[in-house]
Amino acid sequence: MRRQACFSLFAVAAALLVGLPEAGAQQRVPSSAGDLTVETVAGGLEHPWGLAFLPDGRMLVTERPGRLRLVGTDGRLSAPITGVPNVAARGQGGLLDVVLDPGFAQNRTIYLSFAEPRAGGSGTSVARARLNERGTALEGTKVIFQQMPTIASNLHFGSRLVFDRTGALFVTVGDRYGQRDQAQNPGNHIGKILRIAPEGGAPADNPRVEGWQPEIWSIGHRNVQGAALHPETGQLWTAEHGARGGDEVNTPKAGRNYGWPVITFGIDYSGARIGEGTAKAGMEPPLFYWDPSIAPSGAAFYTGAVWPAWKNSLFVGGLAGRDRAGAAARGAGRTHPRRPAGAGRVPVSAERRARREAAAGQAGPVDAFTVLSAEAGDPAASAAGSTTPTASSASTRPPATRPSASRASRASWPSASWASRAAASGASARATAARATSAGTEAARPGTAGAR
Repeated sequence: MRRQACFSLFAVAAALLVGLPEAGAQQRVPSSAGDLTVETVAGGLEHPWGLAFLPDGRMLVTERPGRLRLVGTDGRLSAPITGVPNVAARGQGGLLDVVLDPGFAQNRTIYLSFAEPRAGGSGTSVARARLNERGTALEGTKVIFQQMPTIASNLHFGSRLVFDRTGALFVTVGDRYGQRDQAQNPGNHIGKILRIAPEGGAPADNPRVEGWQPEIWSIGHRNVQGAALHPETGQLWTAEHGARGGDEVNTPKAGRNYGWPVITFGIDYSGARIGEGTAKAGMEPPLFYWDPSIAPSGAAFYTGAVWPAWKNSLFVGGLAGRDRAGAAARGAGRTHPRRPAGAGRVPVSAERRARREAAAGQAGPVDAFTVLSAEAGDPAASAAGSTTPTASSASTRPPATRPSASRASRASWPSASWASRAAASGASARATAARATSAGTEAARPGTAGAR
């Protein structure tokens, strides 16, 4: 019997791996769900940042230098897809997120966020295009949004793309690092969460606060790189980079001010105080914050049946420290504890103490999820280096039937029902793709990984 447990999960138990060298190589790592085995299934990606699964099980993956590729269910990479807009691939900039139109099965439309090169600098932009039937080219590529003003900076672009249940598109854009005070200026797009129509422009039901740009949903954000809709309420949840301490989870509401840089639980990298404190009338405190920072990346909710204890929990990947942190928040949670309720960390080996990046899949097959990860952090906090990011898929099964990863089981990765998203903001010249399954169990037969 095939379980159609479609879920979205961010990489905590799946933020497992660091640069497996060759296809077929395996690594066993611990998690709160038990030991997991990670197997490399594809290689050759450079700075992978975002991904989206197609209905046929292949996935689109962005590479930050400006390439978009298809990865087959056998792990093979396509040649770069043509028609991608030019990108400013410097610092944290480049080709960033990718998401499918809700009607992709009918219209084959996709959306890309990217750092757009412009006279005098760059800015986060969003383009839409049609993926041709062969999956080799984008047709009719059109920029539908441009963050304004243009800034001469290579940092803090955001950028996560999330469709809400009305068909409007949330876009997260950063404060460009040197322009943090502008996050409080509603007359521009710096340090905001935006909500745009699929064809561009602002939906009629946006906040329309006096003095606000029409695309703005909320203000006072630093650099949001994780975002997902709550599976029951449809509320947007975000994971946001703080400075030194003060990384946040928020539930941005229309027309609200989330405080950056006036209120924050973090301090400047120099040790200097930022803003006025941790609370102020008219500004929203974070739902959760971390101190010390975990440098949060992507985020997603788990909605499957394989791990009941994680049902409807938010998972957030962490870029910093010895482990990839995962903070699970169920329901509304508590207001800004130092660490979220249910928070956990997945340890990695002692020699892997550099910063990590991870990104996660949403809405996956019965028992797998996908992440992108890299040994790199927020370049504003530390200089970016040459590291090895990894795209990976991880899964587990009920104890009686869960097979471990094998080359034979790749045919089921991922299922056609998996509409997935991912993000990482890595700095590396090489990447591999991998899957993980529960360890210590029988091997899967070819083509049967999803059936039992």
